[in-house]
Amino acid sequence: MNKRVTIDPVTRIEGHLRVDVEVDGGRVKKAWASGQMWRGVENILIGRDPRDAWAITQRICGVCTTVHAMASVRAVENALQLEIPLNAQYIRNMIMLAHAVHDHIVHFYHLSALDWVDVVSALKADPGKAASVAQGLSNWSGNSKAEFTKVQDRLKNFVGTGRLGIFTNGYWGHPAMRLSPEVNLMATSHYLQALEIQRYASKIVAVLGSKSPHIQNVAVGGVSNPLSLDSQSVLTIERLLAIKEWMLKLEDFVKNVYLVDVGAIGGFYADWTKYGRGITDYLSVPDIPLDTKGTKFALPGGYIEDGKLESYKPITSFNDKFFTDGVSEAIKHSWYDYKGGNNKSLHPYKGETTPNYTDFQDDGKYSWLKSPTFYGKPMQVGPLPRVMAMLAAGHEPTKKYATAALDLVSAVAGTKVGVEALHSTIGRHAARAVGCAVQVDELINQWDLLLANMATGDLKTFNRPTFPKGEQMGVGIHEAPRGVLSHWVVIDSGKIVNYQCVVPTTWNAAPRNEKDQPGAYEACLIDNPVADPEKPLEVLRTVHSFDPCLACAVHVVDDETQSVVTVTAV
Repeated sequence: MNKRVTIDPVTRIEGHLRVDVEVDGGRVKKAWASGQMWRGVENILIGRDPRDAWAITQRICGVCTTVHAMASVRAVENALQLEIPLNAQYIRNMIMLAHAVHDHIVHFYHLSALDWVDVVSALKADPGKAASVAQGLSNWSGNSKAEFTKVQDRLKNFVGTGRLGIFTNGYWGHPAMRLSPEVNLMATSHYLQALEIQRYASKIVAVLGSKSPHIQNVAVGGVSNPLSLDSQSVLTIERLLAIKEWMLKLEDFVKNVYLVDVGAIGGFYADWTKYGRGITDYLSVPDIPLDTKGTKFALPGGYIEDGKLESYKPITSFNDKFFTDGVSEAIKHSWYDYKGGNNKSLHPYKGETTPNYTDFQDDGKYSWLKSPTFYGKPMQVGPLPRVMAMLAAGHEPTKKYATAALDLVSAVAGTKVGVEALHSTIGRHAARAVGCAVQVDELINQWDLLLANMATGDLKTFNRPTFPKGEQMGVGIHEAPRGVLSHWVVIDSGKIVNYQCVVPTTWNAAPRNEKDQPGAYEACLIDNPVADPEKPLEVLRTVHSFDPCLACAVHVVDDETQSVVTVTAV
């Protein structure tokens, strides 16, 4: 029997996402992903000083603040072909990497783990057996019987009051849940421990960026952090040593808890390597620049066709025309109008942001998101494309952590699980954990590079920009936690005349494009199982695996509907 299921809004994400699916025979046959808010930041920037854009664009989102600041200053610097001092690159890199590690930890534990972990089941667990399971997987100091007993007692107190606190409204007891009570208790304990650990990443961003969220230290030309070996009023060795301690705490958790938990849960849910494949044309960009010009990077990126590593084509610099020439956005199914007609796609330098709301139309316009394409094809972006690109490029740390993760999945599942399994719902989680381990290593490496460069006597952090007359165009690219982020700016005589943000969730959550090709969310949901249309947990699993950030993709408010959660089956 065919049923239409609407989840509006999808929760445990940033922003307002609506997902509609048609379910027949316990499988999704058709899907729509709809951004329910309009982002008007591009229009706000017209006529402004390009040096102010970074402070405005990072207000697009309360979570993805740092990434927009970085992409924005890079866009203006790219337009001016302005070099950045090495110290500024290292400081920016540490901010970006700490932000990414924070994002990944929070996404897995606090935004998506409860799709796989039955918290209520943990009440039935034997804490001693749970500790034995956990210690068999990792030597993490928090894997003790005493710790697990304490967590279970807290859960009992919640239940005793008739409330589950932060764990309210989960699909507890759902037939798609299959972890044992002991594994559920272990994962719930790590959920709470992750709340403490993620603070260290935020502290790194706050110290280096002067504030978190919404950093205050970046500027077109570098950063505003003065460096000194002895002055207490600037970024000193003492502060940098404190930051190093926080990095090591993050490293311990990422490698001994996060990477292990994802591998273990992946093994228990190995059948989910068969779901959520969808689009396997992958796009990522290189990041963590190691020179002043954006031509040498610690982490590679590029394009992979149909999931085949041998098809990898690298993107090699901030000026790589292979990337800049290939991006465009369509609006056939989006609530916008283009002056020359809506059945076409525009390059971001020529992009238009003219809203035209028409209500939800299954075969017409149904989303505030545009539909980005790369050389006319929809892409998947995010941790999976990033890890696949790094594997294709022969990046040794990525190979090491991917092998460790897949070996653990194989051991738990009792069968060999290879790289092909990553093209899936559960594979996206594994790729995110692998990438996070790579990034935490690189975070520590960037700290070492900054200290080594300071030791040479180089304390420079800023190059002053100058704006010539006439027109300049530039793109700022950043491999953000959720995938490829690009800001495109056109400047004329020192003022912004056009500005477009093409963000990761716009790529992934896009409605169908001008060729009626679905975006990544819609494609990945096809053939997804749905055991109970009234409790569409499986749909949430696949959507959450992308870590949607609709605040970055769209912005508008509907004050007519006050409902918090609506799930309907027709």
